[in-house]
Amino acid sequence: MDLYFFAQVSKLTLKWTRLDVLGIFFADYFQYVLAFCLLLFLVIKFKKSWKMILQALISAFFARFLIVEFIRWLWQRPRPFVENNINSLLTNTSPAFPSGHAAFFFAISTIIYLYNKKIGILFFIGSLLICLARVFVGIHWPTDILAGAIIGILSGLVVYKISKRYINETRPR
Repeated sequence: MDLYFFAQVSKLTLKWTRLDVLGIFFADYFQYVLAFCLLLFLVIKFKKSWKMILQALISAFFARFLIVEFIRWLWQRPRPFVENNINSLLTNTSPAFPSGHAAFFFAISTIIYLYNKKIGILFFIGSLLICLARVFVGIHWPTDILAGAIIGILSGLVVYKISKRYINETRPR
């Protein structure tokens, strides 16, 4: 299934220049737009959002740099363009599984969603666009994205629950 879905998406590359440019933008540059939006959110609503931003960064760090790297240390799955003769618009030499981008951005999206559902949904959509584009440009398998998204969402939920519990227990009465 992974190979079939990837092959169908990969067939679309190098056919329409605008689609390729859009794929590269979302796969490689849109992450900066999301980071800017997160920073903007902090600046506009600092007093209300600093806890959310801190939890988002902690969960993203935990997901991307601890869990993903540990899994990659155990199992180094090559990127799709390494194993197959496909049209790859970007290259990357690190292992593919799980997707660090998916883990990072889905962790942030989860925390934002838990604080603000409307903005959280927008961040989830942005995260999904990044991840689908990374499949399109040929640097991730769909299961890399799925695993990264699961890691990110679970990391966000764990950090949120732990910090909420800790904050509630230490609050003066």
